[in-house]
Amino acid sequence: MKVCLPVKLAVATCVLVGASVSSASAEIVFLTSGRTLSVKGHRQEGASLVLSLRAGGEVTCDQTLVEKIVPDEVPHPEPQPEPDPAAAQEALKSPIIDVRSLLDSTPYGQIISAMSEAHGVDPLLVRALIQVESNYKPRAKSSKGAMGLMQLMPQTAREYNVQNPYDPKANIEAGIKKLKSLIDKWGVDLALAAYNAGEGAVQRFNGIPPYRETRDYVTRILLLWRP
Repeated sequence: MKVCLPVKLAVATCVLVGASVSSASAEIVFLTSGRTLSVKGHRQEGASLVLSLRAGGEVTCDQTLVEKIVPDEVPHPEPQPEPDPAAAQEALKSPIIDVRSLLDSTPYGQIISAMSEAHGVDPLLVRALIQVESNYKPRAKSSKGAMGLMQLMPQTAREYNVQNPYDPKANIEAGIKKLKSLIDKWGVDLALAAYNAGEGAVQRFNGIPPYRETRDYVTRILLLWRP
């Protein structure tokens, strides 16, 4: 609460003491010497006033030397600490991902890891694709006929001689082979678009097709792969 104090004081009696700054609103202290002082706030301790300074710490004064204290209507932003360059650089670094532990906790993680390594694909990319395609459900089947964990289309299953597209190992290996061929041709982003919408759509639009489903699909996988 803001108050006006009809009291007087002498600046010479002020004593600087180290203390934490309170979060009181800004105030202007009028001294009997004619000077003013902008402070964060004040409190009364016996016959003394304790003024919280903007720069930190407190000043204890005899209240008889204060003419009045009124609210300061001019905003005074809190000073911001100087940024630590080393801390800023550390914050910009990508989080270190324990790939092995992450795959160990993922359904079919050992198959994903082994097949990805065998065919030169990032296992975390495969993991992200499976999560979006089927959410790790080996018996998943779409209305368009896509099957299993990596949602193999019938022509893809035939291309890679998959006898049972619902077998996790066979499904993942064929899906990785297909994804690898697309990455080698298009790069990751367009490979994902082609995996979802087909190579013809990527060629026709010379990039990610303007289909909402495909754009959302690519975005979701990239976010899961590179959070």
